[in-house]
Amino acid sequence: MFTRRQIMRGVSATAATSLFSGAARALDYPTRPVKVLIPVAAGGTSDVLTRLTARYWQERLGQPFVIDNRPGAGGNLAANAAFSAPADGYTLLSIPKGNIFANLIYDKLDFDFQRDFKPVAGIANGSLVMLLHPSVPARTLPEFIAYAKANPTKINYGTPGNATDPHLCAELLKMMTGIEMTHVPYRGGALAMTDLIAGHVQVMFSNLPVAEYIRTGQLIALGVTSLGPSKEFPDITPISVTVPGYEVGAWYAYVARKDTPNEIIQALNSAIAVGFTDPAMQKSIAVSNASPMSLSPAELEKLFAAEYEKWSKVIKTAKIIPD
Repeated sequence: MFTRRQIMRGVSATAATSLFSGAARALDYPTRPVKVLIPVAAGGTSDVLTRLTARYWQERLGQPFVIDNRPGAGGNLAANAAFSAPADGYTLLSIPKGNIFANLIYDKLDFDFQRDFKPVAGIANGSLVMLLHPSVPARTLPEFIAYAKANPTKINYGTPGNATDPHLCAELLKMMTGIEMTHVPYRGGALAMTDLIAGHVQVMFSNLPVAEYIRTGQLIALGVTSLGPSKEFPDITPISVTVPGYEVGAWYAYVARKDTPNEIIQALNSAIAVGFTDPAMQKSIAVSNASPMSLSPAELEKLFAAEYEKWSKVIKTAKIIPD
């Protein structure tokens, strides 16, 4: 499908900058490896973007940033491990947007995401593309909506799991158009994409690198989730043209335990902000139809709150429950 080497290629070492390296030395951080927990399987967009940015931290801060994939339970296995670790900056959690909704979906968690975690740094944001297997007799979104309404039991859509961006995309489309589709959750976006290409599911919203599959006709692109054309797919019509008001953004960020020292949070945030100015990193992130998300911890906190308010309504209406 795509290789991590392809995504990582072009990440160059930028000139050392006193903005963050001096601050990190003053803090004496990090002096040992930092664990980076990812709540999805290897190979998906979240995994690739996390490895890309963690590698930059490793190169600039001089300590290994060790990736630990812990998929399962809607991201809560990784989140619980991060919550159980000391609040010393040596355990970070990379999240897709869906992690912030954990307590809306799962009962009796050991943590409250809003209370127990705080933002560290953004990773990337972008849009998704709605993909259709060519076995479905539709080539445009209006044709697909008409087919789905006439055949309410024939459409299955794949996702990396509950409350992930692809899941929210599909549920929002169902709510706004009245169509029916059956959710098939996987343990990662790459696995879902494999089954979509094979025709085991018919629909998927994704920000994986899929341009080649679209070009060769293996998959049909029905629309993008941004209000305007996406950078990666400027010729694909936004879904909002057919479904006014439809919009879904995909983003990824790092968080840490709430009581992690602010000085460590700021050192990490400043370091990655410098990385985002590197054209090579920008190009690597663009492969996933995304752009660097360089936001301060305070700005990220506002984003988390706004997204929580918007999507909690969709989650409750769709009655999203654990896989």
